Amino acid sequence: GVKIDLRVYNTAGSPAQAAAQAQKAVAEGAQVILGPVFAQEANAAGVAVAASGVNVLSFSNNTDIAGNNVFVLGPTFDNTAKRLAGFAVRQGKGKVMIVHDRNTAGDLGRAAIDRGVRAAGGSVVAVGNYEFSQNGVMSAGPAIAKTVKDTGAQAVFLTADSSGALPLISQVLADNGVTSATAQFIGLTRWDIPSATLGLPGVQGGWFALPDPALYAQFQSRYSAAYGEAPHPIAGLAYDGIAAIGALSRANQKGPVAKTALTQGAGFVGVNGIFRLRAAGHNERGLAVAQIKGGQATIVDPAPRSFSGPGF
Repeated sequence: GVKIDLRVYNTAGSPAQAAAQAQKAVAEGAQVILGPVFAQEANAAGVAVAASGVNVLSFSNNTDIAGNNVFVLGPTFDNTAKRLAGFAVRQGKGKVMIVHDRNTAGDLGRAAIDRGVRAAGGSVVAVGNYEFSQNGVMSAGPAIAKTVKDTGAQAVFLTADSSGALPLISQVLADNGVTSATAQFIGLTRWDIPSATLGLPGVQGGWFALPDPALYAQFQSRYSAAYGEAPHPIAGLAYDGIAAIGALSRANQKGPVAKTALTQGAGFVGVNGIFRLRAAGHNERGLAVAQIKGGQATIVDPAPRSFSGPGF
């Protein structure tokens, strides 16, 4: 029941163009900007319109650009690490060893896991890493496995993803006597994408976080019925942004959508479940925890339906 005047401005993949288009949008009456996807463009758009008071809701997950008038809607390492670390501590798996790729993503993931574990009341008993290559993983794996055993780590929190080192590092650890049966494997990334990852021997028993699968399945069904094709992987973020804007538009406010309104504590409900924007520009999302059993992902701790509920 809310009327939204939605206009599309093409950034052409260019930060300079993103800045110019953002200024044009504001000049034409935009009260809030949804997008762009990539961090450099979103940052440029935010800087260009900062003086106008218009906020930018980017589809990026890069928190380096978050702040001032730029918010990131994409899933963040910190949000996932916090959710999984909290669950691990409640399950008696609070002594954690972090294992990360020796690259930018791995370093960012390590820092997020460290913050999450400490915030949850757990302890980081060791940190292991490997050169991001097949030889690097093979060389470092035995020493990492030995450290897990020597420190009595109850969980191994991995930054690796399915398209990178996860298949190999999980197998090398298993070959050296470390599996989820001995020290709970926890993944910072989605271990169900692609679905073939679920069949990897090394990840069996492992935990990872994901949006409420029932809610997202409903969105996929509605989208496919409406458009005759499956939604793009980040289509849910676009829907979430519009859901927040629609909810706030009911107030019939004049001028730019205020930061205080965007960061309301109760948050919003999107296709991926509940989410809220924080004053620092990042987001919090209600995630479920899944465990891989027999090549299938089984929910072991459902996504919360409100930010005051259990499990978050």
